[in-house]
Amino acid sequence: MLEVYIDGASAGNPGPSGIGLFIKGEGHHVQLSEYVGIYDNHTTEFMALIRGLEEAKKRTSGIVSVKSDSQIVVAAVEKQYAKNPVFKALLDQALEIAESFEFFFIKWIPESNNKAADQLARKAIQQKQTLD
Repeated sequence: MLEVYIDGASAGNPGPSGIGLFIKGEGHHVQLSEYVGIYDNHTTEFMALIRGLEEAKKRTSGIVSVKSDSQIVVAAVEKQYAKNPVFKALLDQALEIAESFEFFFIKWIPESNNKAADQLARKAIQQKQTLD
């Protein structure tokens, strides 16, 4: 089973945004920190979900367990519904990727249990701001 910890961060709302992924399991230990542009925090959380699933798909077709501290993302996936049109498009993209796994789970976790992904998301913003 792959465990995929995801987080999105924005410096402002909207503002410069980054995503962080921490993937472990099945012999993998992956950390990804990526600047994604100017977005609001909720959008970056959905973007982190998509990237996390894309990275998981490169490594397994089996069991994937995503952990997120975003209640909006977790609720949207569980209900397979998002009212906001931007979130709906991102959710649909994520659900399409999730269908490629034998089993897919998502679970809400407190921020305190998601520090690795959070630090990676913030690092992406800091690196971008340093380059500017």
